[in-house]
Amino acid sequence: MLADWRDKVVLITGGSAGFGLALANAFAQVGAKLVLVARDAERLEAAAAPLRSQGVDVLTITADITRDDDVARMIQGAVERYGRLDVLVNNAGRSSRGRLLETPLDEFRAQWELNFLALVRCTLAAAPHLIVSRGHVVNIASLAAKSASRFLGAYATSKFPVAAFSQQLRLELAEQGVHVLLVCPGPLRRNDTSPRYAASNLPESASKPGAGVKLRGIDPQRLAARVVKACQRRDLELVVPLKARILFAISQLSPRLGDWIIGKMT
Repeated sequence: MLADWRDKVVLITGGSAGFGLALANAFAQVGAKLVLVARDAERLEAAAAPLRSQGVDVLTITADITRDDDVARMIQGAVERYGRLDVLVNNAGRSSRGRLLETPLDEFRAQWELNFLALVRCTLAAAPHLIVSRGHVVNIASLAAKSASRFLGAYATSKFPVAAFSQQLRLELAEQGVHVLLVCPGPLRRNDTSPRYAASNLPESASKPGAGVKLRGIDPQRLAARVVKACQRRDLELVVPLKARILFAISQLSPRLGDWIIGKMT
């Protein structure tokens, strides 16, 4: 067990399932106390039960992070229970599929609200406590925060600003000792192989994770363990797979070549 994490308090939004639950298990394995946040109380308790049976200290908070009052109550509940907050993991998010010009404005608004503004809202509320603990902000983004792709609908437009927010945040909070980590993973591996997204009038591949990008699915548990290690090392970014950085660099130098490569990869 890493002594640095023993008894530290980690709050994870979207912590009841999927990658949020994988992150919960990874932080639990290094001795952290957990605050799991989601909208569904029943799913939260189901997620917390196996952790508690292993002796992990878990607080569950039902909250809608698109609401100011819920976020304030979430942070207050965590600090009242444990007296501190060391890590905020902004994990909650949503995606969809569609042609950009056929995507309703309401869908842009919904993804912007959850994928970006809720992340900002949680960070602003948690920041005073993280400054005291010289803690960590972990923003779970996507490869789509660095490079767009076809048929992602409103998703990339809500993830690109996460990268900008993370960079500006780390520049402004560096002197206060707060670590900011931007996590940009490719498609995560899932046990359920059925189509995840409705994708009418699109290629069949668009309904798959990554909208058909030709990348091997990432194991969520292994990625979660890497996030914990990246916090330990206070890394600034975690991009998986690493080779995606080459594409990002090419796209900055030559957008035309970058677009051609993306077209070949999907």
